[in-house]
Amino acid sequence: MLHRRQLATLLAAPLLLPAGARAQPTSTPKPGGELSFGLDGAAVSSFVLDPHDSGFAPHNRVFRSIYDSLVVLLPDQNVGPWLATAWEISPDRRSYTFTLRRGVTFHDGTPFNAAAVKANLDRVADAQSRPLTALPDIGPYAGSEVLAEDRVRIDLHRPFEPLLRNLSKTTLGIISPAALAKHGAAIAQNPVGTGPFRFVSLVQGVEIVLERNPDYRWAPPTAAHEGPAYLQRLVFRNVPEEATRVAALQSRQVHAADGIPPQNIAALRSASGFRLVEKELLNLNYTLYLNLNKAPWDDEDVRRAFRLSLDLDALVRVVYLGTLPRAWAPVSPSIFASAEKELRGSWKPDLAEAIRILDAKGWRPGAGGIREKDGKRLTVSFADTQGNREKRLDVIQFARRQVARAGFDLSIDSQPNSTYRQKLASGDYDLSGASQFAPDPDVLARLHLPDQRVASSVAKTNDPEISRWLTEGQQEGDPEKRADLYNRTQRRLIEKTYAIPVYVLPYTIGITTQVNGLSIDSHGFPEFHGVWLNA
Repeated sequence: MLHRRQLATLLAAPLLLPAGARAQPTSTPKPGGELSFGLDGAAVSSFVLDPHDSGFAPHNRVFRSIYDSLVVLLPDQNVGPWLATAWEISPDRRSYTFTLRRGVTFHDGTPFNAAAVKANLDRVADAQSRPLTALPDIGPYAGSEVLAEDRVRIDLHRPFEPLLRNLSKTTLGIISPAALAKHGAAIAQNPVGTGPFRFVSLVQGVEIVLERNPDYRWAPPTAAHEGPAYLQRLVFRNVPEEATRVAALQSRQVHAADGIPPQNIAALRSASGFRLVEKELLNLNYTLYLNLNKAPWDDEDVRRAFRLSLDLDALVRVVYLGTLPRAWAPVSPSIFASAEKELRGSWKPDLAEAIRILDAKGWRPGAGGIREKDGKRLTVSFADTQGNREKRLDVIQFARRQVARAGFDLSIDSQPNSTYRQKLASGDYDLSGASQFAPDPDVLARLHLPDQRVASSVAKTNDPEISRWLTEGQQEGDPEKRADLYNRTQRRLIEKTYAIPVYVLPYTIGITTQVNGLSIDSHGFPEFHGVWLNA
């Protein structure tokens, strides 16, 4: 029996994109050619092409060309059919039965079927050495049962409302079980999916080469056409330096490049021969997280003084030159249940109040204006591993000058990724920052629900009310009640200064006018299936 609300969701998909009514190109596509894409892969020393085990956005921008998903996220954030053509949800919302598309094959020639779906989900759930990145995406997964070659049932220990949206994510892209058996963990360097492009070669930290999958006939309804990609080859080049990436685009060494820095956006918008493609990335906004388990952040008043010493409007305006908005809520504005509108203007910088609080708490000005108490300086360190991607270190340097006026000494501790994750897991840090792409507000649980949070989470929240709201939000079937739970959570994160949102990220790609059909999907990732090049 179909759950009533999910039946409405299923019926919405064909109304939005009826059969035979795919978006049509404005001119005739030309098959063939090779597109070179300059990837903002700052801090990438090795590419991880395992969709279940990388939360790094640049990797996931590659995944969508290699791997397909069971369902697709539609523009209205409902879900539509893809590798699954239909689904039913049990009345208790603990079982999802999917009917699968027939005739789909992996790049290695093996068939996509119910056993493949089960193998992928079981892999995410049963990783032996360590949890895979995608583990929170399947929530209370209890197992899968193959009902027929083209039918599979996913069972849950309890209702998990985010499941359908999560199944549309790149992190739950479907990998060939035969390739997993052959390569094991090395699937990260030998990816095999069902997507419009198949893997050719990899030079770690330098480039990834893909080629057209000639057998592709199963694009989602959001695509301009169902058949094989127009491009013959697709090359992702890792160009971490933004000036080098823009120069490569301007000199046409690459056809397209992402992560266009603010100082170049206006110029590219008006330059002859170039265009910009932009879309808000569905995610947790880039946010500063204070380690609540460590002094001085175990004192709510000191946390509030730190926030009051920040002028985020000025910070975002100066660093990003007006090209992106300042964030007020943890969840980005376009996601269901974002509290962005409600929290807008909910606090303002107040240096005098920050100073008053610190005085009252016994933190006295010391050498160089840095406050001291009981022989300890008010020193906090920002843990980082990604360098200046999205100008995040520029943000911290600007914040450093702002909070110094109140007497905080903020420094930056840049570490290799393995060391950084060890520090987060052990709690050996004061402050860090992160964003997290996701199509559902349940992404808050990944950071703020203690029994589901990954060990290396940047947030150390352990608040009973937040835990209760997030747990209820995962199981609540009524959209309005569910939205209220996530709104309460976001308000408390701000009120208690557990998190300080900084900016909303629009994903921006610069392209030459030789490139046609490049789009950004509902998640905020580039789609190359419909791309073609002028001669």
